Amino acid sequence: MPKEIERKFLVDPVKLPTLESPYNIVQGYLPGCSSATVRVRIRNKTAFLTLKGRTKGLTRSEFEYPIPLSDAEHILSELCSGTLIEKKRYHLSYEGHLWEIDIFEGENRGLIIAEIELKDESEPFSVPPWITKEVSYDPRYHNSNLLKNAYRNW
Repeated sequence: MPKEIERKFLVDPVKLPTLESPYNIVQGYLPGCSSATVRVRIRNKTAFLTLKGRTKGLTRSEFEYPIPLSDAEHILSELCSGTLIEKKRYHLSYEGHLWEIDIFEGENRGLIIAEIELKDESEPFSVPPWITKEVSYDPRYHNSNLLKNAYRNW
């Protein structure tokens, strides 16, 4: 079964190296499922449907499937509740690990989160100098929750 093991951190933008080649991401969530999160995401011109189970520690089930772009656009405009998450995603390598840097736009402008995916919850990694604070266990920083309570309202 596919698993996602992810840690999230806040970022000091002043210490970030130059970022290049972002992905433009727009995503929304379908309401009504209490045991899973159902997300539709458009990354540049590619679309995905993702199902994520409940998090236990830092681990949860994750299933992701490509879908037609026109279907994703329709789902986002008609089936997703609330506003959408808008962000630019950059990739940075640091000491053998790939980091995803999300610079949020729209209602969550000003929020910058770095994520690292691990093979095991106890996998060691080096923390880059541009990291300020871990927020892995703070549900406010989950994208699905940022739709309900946008960063600008904190």
